[in-house]
Amino acid sequence: MKGILETCLYAEKLEAAEEFYGRVLGLVPFAKEEGRHLFFRFGEGVFLIFNPNATAVTGGDVPTHGAHGPGHVAFRIEDDEVDSWRKHLSDLGVEIELELNWPSGGRSLYFRDPAGNSLELATAEVWGIQTKNIPGLS
Repeated sequence: MKGILETCLYAEKLEAAEEFYGRVLGLVPFAKEEGRHLFFRFGEGVFLIFNPNATAVTGGDVPTHGAHGPGHVAFRIEDDEVDSWRKHLSDLGVEIELELNWPSGGRSLYFRDPAGNSLELATAEVWGIQTKNIPGLS
């Protein structure tokens, strides 16, 4: 395996999700289907938001899937970006639910999207990943 190709969260109100992810994280969907999904390119992977009611219906091209209730995703940031992200979120009126300084040395900012999903901006050190002096990761 090479890594994670895609990850997804679920939201019934896709218009609110599109507005939030565009305004707060600067993401622009490269594909969307009204009432069903939003697809965002993110680095070398794809971040998907599905309406769980639409993807639970049988008869599509892929197996049914979905989840109800809040999910979680962490977006990697660099340590020197934490302060600017904190300010950016505050300036937009996005409440930081929790800020952690991890024993491993990593740092995280947690907040919620309109569907209640838990979003995290985290440094790689949260998982003990050292990115300095690694080609393509520093």
